[in-house]
Parts: sequence; C-alpha cells; structure tokens
Amino acid sequence: MNAALLRCAQVVVWASVPVLLPQGMRVRATTPVLPEARGMRGKAAGDSERRPLDLLVLGDSTAAGVGVSHHGDGVAGHLAAALAERSGRGVAWRVVARSGATVGGVERRHLPAAVDGPPPDVAVVLAGVNDTLRLTRLATVRATMARILTELRRNHPDTRVLLSGTPPLHRFPALPAPTRQVLGLRARAVDRAVSRAAGDAPGAVYVPVPDLTATAGVFAADGFHPGSGGYRAWARRLASHCDLP
Repeated sequence: MNAALLRCAQVVVWASVPVLLPQGMRVRATTPVLPEARGMRGKAAGDSERRPLDLLVLGDSTAAGVGVSHHGDGVAGHLAAALAERSGRGVAWRVVARSGATVGGVERRHLPAAVDGPPPDVAVVLAGVNDTLRLTRLATVRATMARILTELRRNHPDTRVLLSGTPPLHRFPALPAPTRQVLGLRARAVDRAVSRAAGDAPGAVYVPVPDLTATAGVFAADGFHPGSGGYRAWARRLASHCDLP
C-alpha cells in the first residue's frame, strides 16, 4: 500500500471511531483473557562443543507468549529451534516482555533490563499491536521504536537486531466486521512506521509478519493471539532474515 492510499486509509480509520468504540467494548467483554507463557528462559539443543547462541525476545503479549502455555511453543522457543537448526549450535533464550505493552511501554519498562543484561547474539523486538488498538500517533511509533533499536545497538553493537512487523489484524477471527477491516488498515500504517524505524536505526533488520490465516493451530482460543502454529510460522520468518554469527 503506497503512501497516498495509507493516508486515505487513516481518514477511514478516524472516521470509524464512533462505530469501533462500542464494538470494541463488546469484543473486550467477550474475549477470554489468556495468561502469559511460562518459562522466560530456556534452551534449544545443539552442538555441545560450541558456545550456545544467546537470544533475547523483547516486547508485548506476543513476545510474552500469550496464547500458549510455555515459551517453548511461542516465538522464543520456535525461533531458538529454528536458529539451532540453521547454525548447528544450541540457543539459549531470554524473554523480557509484558502483555499490553505499547512501543512506549517497551522503551520505558523493558528496554533497561534488556540493555543491562549480557549481550545477546540475536535480539528480536515485537511491538505495535497495542499502538494499533490505541491509535498511537504514527510519528510517535516510528520515533520510539527507532530509539529502542538504537539503544540496543549502542549497548550491544555486535547483536543482530530483528524488528518484527505488525501482525495482520484483518485476519484475526476475534475481531468482527467492520472493526477487523478498519484495524487492519491501521495495522498496515503502523507496520509502515515500524519498518521505517528500522531504516532509522543502522544495523536493524525489519521482518514482515506472515499473513496468518485462521487455520487449525494458527490462532489461540481467544482468536486474537497466535497459537503454537502461528508462532512457529512467525519464528521461521524471523529466522530466515537472521544473518547468524
């Protein structure tokens, strides 16, 4: 979607707010609230004679593994497995995330813990859905995300930093029409801001999210977060864009 179409789409989004608010309240009231995954640290097996790769996953509820019971079935575990398969090395993962976090929340609450820890070989940032839902200004999303990426690179200059795109909300079965379509438009605009943030931060790589469809195992019981199948597809897309050390 080009810039002119995105601008038109945002006019549609803001004009739809009076319709979206009551529908959004009904969705919130009827959608089950799922817990974050267990196992904030873990390992994927590999060559025991080589140093394991360190993986950091930073962000919102998707980073926190909402939709699966353990991080081994979330982005962290599936990405660690994919990286171990590609490199032949073991991968130790660490998750710093919280459900409901916006890009600003990640910067304020999670980034300090991420940069104060040991330097990871690979760091992944997943955020943007909550900014989509809250209609955060696109310029704010871009600027804040760029600061997160720059800070990660400044503190850990040898780390491969991957920035995930915004998930395709128009595919989420929990969202009814027209909310699904309108938030899908907004998600595309946020995704564009996120991708530009990667361009603002040298060394960061933007990775688009797979176009998830509502097939068995792709979405969790809430119809809003990925299930194990969705996280696996997402993690494999991230791994395919990672230049391993």
